Amino acid sequence: MGILEKISEIEKEIARTQKNKATEYHLGLLKAKLAKYRAQLLEPSKSASSKGEGFDVMKSGDARVALIGFPSVGKSTFLSLMTSTASEAASYEFTTLTCIPGVIEYKGANIQLLDLPGIIEGAAQGKGRGRQVIAVARTADVIIMMLDATKGEVQRSAGSLLEKELESVGIRLNKHKPNIYFKPKKGGGISFNSTVTLTQCSEKLVQLILHEYKIFNAEVLFREDCSPDEFIDVIVGNRVYMPCLYVYNKIDQISMEEVDRLARKPNSVVISCGMKLNLDYLLEMLWEYLALTCIYTKKRGQRPDFTDAIILRKGASVEHVCHRIHRSLASQFKYALVWGTSTKYSPQRVGLTHTMEHEDVIQIVKK
Repeated sequence: MGILEKISEIEKEIARTQKNKATEYHLGLLKAKLAKYRAQLLEPSKSASSKGEGFDVMKSGDARVALIGFPSVGKSTFLSLMTSTASEAASYEFTTLTCIPGVIEYKGANIQLLDLPGIIEGAAQGKGRGRQVIAVARTADVIIMMLDATKGEVQRSAGSLLEKELESVGIRLNKHKPNIYFKPKKGGGISFNSTVTLTQCSEKLVQLILHEYKIFNAEVLFREDCSPDEFIDVIVGNRVYMPCLYVYNKIDQISMEEVDRLARKPNSVVISCGMKLNLDYLLEMLWEYLALTCIYTKKRGQRPDFTDAIILRKGASVEHVCHRIHRSLASQFKYALVWGTSTKYSPQRVGLTHTMEHEDVIQIVKK
């Protein structure tokens, strides 16, 4: 019996098992087994097969955004519109066969945009080169999920289907990491604690799941009420949590009421690549999701250099700025003067731990 058959057997078993207090341990065990088999499925086969053409593109720019969606929803058209790269677009499915990169220049940052081939059902098992597509998506900072607004309910189920495909390979969209402390130990059994009342997990279930992974000595502390699935994610530890923006394309072909309904959904933006509608708002949303900040530098006695910004992640400190300018700068650092919204008054004299905000100006003084 192959791994795929085992996975489908367990999925069928989960589907036909009633959810109640008596079956929760059985379901928890099945979910742990399922996660285990899926992890085995993702591991490359040991037999030396002929080397195929590489799929991943070298990371460049300040952030990376992956375009994911079913074939023929307008991913290539979107890439051609937003960047100077021309990606072939035609009226048949699977026009794009490899990963095509482009660069969006926005607010002084270079954002790498990847046009990936369309995903079909069963991509996580390797259908339609789906595994390579999803592997590239794991390296992105934000995922843009392109959906066709004209296909209505089909696309709604399509969105959840794509989410399922990504979830089965360990990508969690618009979720945060579960607040669970987990540490395997050499001995002493399983010590289980929780700071909140647990409604979905119990100590017995946690022990069963850990035994399934052959872990008999560990420290577990739940700081929030998590489901067994989230606990399994913590044990496996290779999950990627990333923001996702649902983009509904082709809104010029549907009614205003439908556009309004789609636009009000959480994490959603409506656009039209054909008529170039709402693309500027999409860029604004993308910037928000990427959580980037621009920081400008200034030499003593001169005006700030607003042409060349340093792009960092939100929450970056003065130390991060030093490392970005030069590796040895942090060790020679004396103090910095900062102008902008992160200070109480301008200029403020700050140390290495000061957190920078968007469009701050910094002058670094060395020892």
